[in-house]
Amino acid sequence: MKISRWLACAVITASIGLIAGTASAEKIKIGTEGAYPPFNSLTADGKLEGFDIDIANALCAQMKADCEFVVQDWDGIIPALQAGKFDAIIASMSITEERKKQVAFTKKYYTTPLAVAALKDSELAATDPDAMAGKTVGAQASTTQAIYAQDFYTKAGADVKLYPTQEEAVQDLMNGRLDAVISDKFVLTDWLKNSSDGSCCKLIGDVKGTETEAGIAVRQGDDALREKLNAAIDAIVADGTYKKIQAKYFDFDIY
Repeated sequence: MKISRWLACAVITASIGLIAGTASAEKIKIGTEGAYPPFNSLTADGKLEGFDIDIANALCAQMKADCEFVVQDWDGIIPALQAGKFDAIIASMSITEERKKQVAFTKKYYTTPLAVAALKDSELAATDPDAMAGKTVGAQASTTQAIYAQDFYTKAGADVKLYPTQEEAVQDLMNGRLDAVISDKFVLTDWLKNSSDGSCCKLIGDVKGTETEAGIAVRQGDDALREKLNAAIDAIVADGTYKKIQAKYFDFDIY
């Protein structure tokens, strides 16, 4: 069958348009830790899962972006962003003034206080600094909980031990090497409720005055990506996508 020159040109033009449309999808690399359940963790076969991952995928869908995840140890996650290893960090990073000197943050995508957990037979009954005098307290290094523990618990007479990951900290708590662990409340409550290891321990309570907002970090000056992410956060909150994701992990509002 013969095709007229006009029709052939139209077909070619449409095909080029489709290819260009596909090729123009923004490519974004997202850094995450993969060791902070229920927010981000790796399955036995090496796949990322968790609240952060689902939120990231929803934001990418909203932005019509082609996203790729990069797993990065927490201690090096900001330097890796600055070095261009990825374009954004979606890893439950608390927005702090100190971090704002290194990266730019989007608006929050959830809010959380710190909390303290201890063994079930522990006599520890409070989370204030005075209650930690003479105790050994664990926290994940380079986190807001580590900063709080060093600033307040150490000064009150506690021995603060820092760990590369949250999992290593709770492992030492289970093994009796720590009297308590300070962490994100939602991480601790998920561990106590959903992990078989969590049966060893109990939540002592929230740490007063430590509520922080988690945001997405991008390189300073990358205002275009930051604003796209802000618009996408607003959109998934408004259309109910955020609530659907939240319901998979929490039976209360964390926004």
